Amino acid sequence: MSTVDSQQRVLSGMRPTGRLHLGHLHGVLKNWVKLQHEYECLFFVADWHALTTHYTDPMVIEENVLDMVIDWLAVGVNPGSATIFIQSRVPEHAELHLLLGMMTPLGWLERVPTYKDQQEKLKEKDLETYGFLGYPLLQAADILIYRAGLVPVGADQVAHVELTREVARRFNHLYGREPGFEDLAEAAVNKMGKKAARLFNQLRIAYQEKGDQEALNKAQALLKEQQNISIGDRERLYGYLEGSGKMILAEPQSLLTPSPKMPGLDGQKMSKSYDNVITLREPLDQVTKKISTMPTDPARVRRSDPGNPEKCPVWQLHQTYSDESVKAWVCEGCTSASIGCLDCKKPVIDAVIAELEPIQEEVAKYERDPDLVKSIVVEGCEKARDRARETLHEVRAAMGLSYW
Repeated sequence: MSTVDSQQRVLSGMRPTGRLHLGHLHGVLKNWVKLQHEYECLFFVADWHALTTHYTDPMVIEENVLDMVIDWLAVGVNPGSATIFIQSRVPEHAELHLLLGMMTPLGWLERVPTYKDQQEKLKEKDLETYGFLGYPLLQAADILIYRAGLVPVGADQVAHVELTREVARRFNHLYGREPGFEDLAEAAVNKMGKKAARLFNQLRIAYQEKGDQEALNKAQALLKEQQNISIGDRERLYGYLEGSGKMILAEPQSLLTPSPKMPGLDGQKMSKSYDNVITLREPLDQVTKKISTMPTDPARVRRSDPGNPEKCPVWQLHQTYSDESVKAWVCEGCTSASIGCLDCKKPVIDAVIAELEPIQEEVAKYERDPDLVKSIVVEGCEKARDRARETLHEVRAAMGLSYW
C-alpha cells in the first residue's frame, strides 16, 4: 500500500455507547454514505474506545454493537462499498498500539486538548486510567494499521489526527533508516530505467532544494506508475524523495467534514447525556410528542405575542429540515404572531418523520435477519485483518521483531 494509494483510503469509527440519534445521522452517517462512493472506506465499531469511558458498564457496549451496525446499514452504509468491522476482532490494532507506545513520548498524550476537556465533562467517571490517557494513541494505531490517508473529523478532532501524523513521522524516522538506506534507494532508482530515474532525481532535487510541492506530487505519481520495482523499493523511494527513511507508516490527513450542530429538544447539542435526543428508532408518535412539547421563545407567553426565531430551539431544527420558503414563512409568522408555535413545529415534525420512516423500515428488515448482519461483520473483520496484517508485518520487521 503506497503513500499515494493511501490518499484513497478513508477510516472512521463510532463508539457503541447508546442508541444512535439524529445527531449521529446528520453529523456522521450521511457523510459516510457519501464517502463510500468516492473512496475505499473502512468503518469500524470502536468497542475498545468505548471501554475507555464505560469500563464499569460493559453490558452497555455489548447490547449496542449489533444495534449500531443495523442502524448503519439502515441509513445506507453499504457493505458492498465499505468494509464494516469491529475493532476488537482485529487484534492487530492492539499490537500496533503496544509497539507505538514504546516510542511515543508521554507528553504528547498529556497535551491532547480533549484529554483535560473530557475529564472535566465526565467528572462523574473515574478517568484517571492508563486506557483513557492512551486512547489517542490507540486511535492513531486504528488509522496507521490501515495506512489510511484520510480521516473524516470535525474541528475538535483535528488534534488527534495531527498526533497520528507525529507518531507516524517519529516511527518512520526511528525505524525507516535501514542499514545502507541510501545505497538501497539509489539501486531502486536505477531499476526504474534511465528516463524515469533521471526524471525522478530531477524532481527529488527540486523538492528537497526548493520545496517545490508540485515536483513532490509529480515524483509520487511517477513512483506509483513504476512496474519494475517492488513494494518495498517503492516505499523506500517515497522516504528517499522526502529526505526521510523508508515510509513504513503513512501520515494521514484530516478530512474536515461539514458537521452541523444538531440541536436537541432543549436547544443544546443533541446528546444522550442531556436526555434531549430523537433516536433513529424513535416511535413516530413519540417524535410528534417530543417536538410538539419542545420549548420555544420564552417571550411568546400567549399566541398573540410576537417572537424571535433566533431565541427558539425549534428554529435550529428548521435550519436542517426546512427549505428557504418554509423558513421565510416561519420568520414572518413568528415575528408577527400570525402563526402559533404548534404551527411552526408541524413542518419539522413532518420532515423528521419522513426521514425516519424509510430508515425504520430498513431497521425492521435487518432485525428480522440478525444472522445476515453478523455475516456482514464477520466478512468485514476478515478483510480488515488481512490489511492490518500486511502493515504489522512491516512494522515488526522494522523494529527487529521478525524472527525466523
